[in-house]
Amino acid sequence: MLDSAMKTQLKAYLERVVRPVEITAAVDGGPKSKEMSELLADIAELSGKITVREHQEPGARVPSFSLSSPGHDISLTFAGLPMGHEFTSLVLALLQVGGYPPKVEEAVIEQVKALDGDFVFETYFSQSCQNCPDVVQALNLMAVLNPRVKHVAVDGALFQAEVDARQVMSVPTVYLNGEVFGQGRMGIEEIVAKLDTGAAARDAKRMGEMNRFDVLVVGGGPAGATAAVYAARKGIRTGVAAERFGGQVLDTMAIENFISVPYTEGPKLAAALEQHVREYEVEILNLQRAVKLVPGKDVVEVEFANGASLRSRTVILATGARWRQMNVPGEDAYRNKGVAYCPHCDGPLFKGKRVAVIGGGNSGVEAAIDLAGIVSHVTLIEFDSQLRADDVLQRKLKSLSNVTILTSARTTEVLGDGQKVRGLTYENRNTGDIHKVELEGIFVQIGLLPNTEWLKGVVDLSPRGEIVVDAHGQTSVPGVFAAGDCTTVPYKQIVIALGEGAKASLSAFDHLIRTSAPAEDKEAAVRAA
Repeated sequence: MLDSAMKTQLKAYLERVVRPVEITAAVDGGPKSKEMSELLADIAELSGKITVREHQEPGARVPSFSLSSPGHDISLTFAGLPMGHEFTSLVLALLQVGGYPPKVEEAVIEQVKALDGDFVFETYFSQSCQNCPDVVQALNLMAVLNPRVKHVAVDGALFQAEVDARQVMSVPTVYLNGEVFGQGRMGIEEIVAKLDTGAAARDAKRMGEMNRFDVLVVGGGPAGATAAVYAARKGIRTGVAAERFGGQVLDTMAIENFISVPYTEGPKLAAALEQHVREYEVEILNLQRAVKLVPGKDVVEVEFANGASLRSRTVILATGARWRQMNVPGEDAYRNKGVAYCPHCDGPLFKGKRVAVIGGGNSGVEAAIDLAGIVSHVTLIEFDSQLRADDVLQRKLKSLSNVTILTSARTTEVLGDGQKVRGLTYENRNTGDIHKVELEGIFVQIGLLPNTEWLKGVVDLSPRGEIVVDAHGQTSVPGVFAAGDCTTVPYKQIVIALGEGAKASLSAFDHLIRTSAPAEDKEAAVRAA
């Protein structure tokens, strides 16, 4: 099952296991069960601390296997083969069940251990989903830390009947005690915050007690992370408040144009960015959504959704962007019920079905090409009179027999039966005629929208909602700078965001050394004398 290179690498990891790991497999004579048995045999062969036995409990998913350790109450199960992006989840689960300490802040570990209640989680994933491992790994770790947390990670493509019965049309989808708990990427901090009802109030109290920053970065993507590192290296008090550290990069599949790194993936890059920031004395406040910017003469205040406020002498706005929506009737009602934005994540759930891709740029055409190998038919809908993707992508798309291309077409409505998508309507922009397409999935690929609504009326924004900045990253408000995809700087690229984050941070530092100390600093100096 595993090639020699993977065995060598996995063997090195498993040397970190410090206590016995028992794997219990539920298998039958099917081909997937045989693959699972081969995989587990390979794993057991690589470590003397790992044993495998076959035992099928009534009602168990087949094929599946559970991990535990003698003397420890752990309920952690993989239903299906955790390969592809989920192979890392399997490796981490083996290590953590085997007693290897997790790389998570001690405060989060204690918060998980203190959770009061019985929590049975089920996560539906696909092997091609780059968002799923974060959720699977977080819940697996919680199951290791707290015996009242149980977790099963289910390969949706393998258990299709179950997916259809529960109408799972987006991964990751998480169930808690039989009810939908959440969809999309979630880290352990976010999951725990949803379970620990007092967490928000404690965060707000802690934030309210913080001293004023010299540089406060709002946003934790490439631009925000770079800005934080550059500020911290100047020896000034630096903070980062982010709705989710990593930002849009977390939703990026393959990255092949990050200079000096031929290939990486978004989640890996996001983890590296956070690790780099944590090497400095930076106050990181994750899962914090900014809602208001209050400029002042010497200090800028940022208010957050939890009711807390942070004060800083300078602020760098690096809030990034999100997927642009069609804004047509039915889109919101059927989001995650057939309307999706990540073909890599959710494509496998539509195997053998009919789907549409909205958008004829590079991302839309690439999505249509990828989906054509999974689904029965793809209809690509482009508003313009011609596709805007690169010629090489267009040639590939047009060579596929199960793809229909519609240009000069405007999507007008998403249709459904109340439970899931059943089709869409579009207008032929040349004739004005309305047409209906019957299908089961719609993948929207029409660009990005800056996360700047909360700044309207405070800083100057472009007609597209981007923050207007000058050559130094300065906004229309003194002491407030901006960087990355939320600004008017052209070409929304990771490498450009990194440079813009550095520029904005250096500009903020220059602003600090060129402005006089705030009055409260002068008063403090007088008291100290």
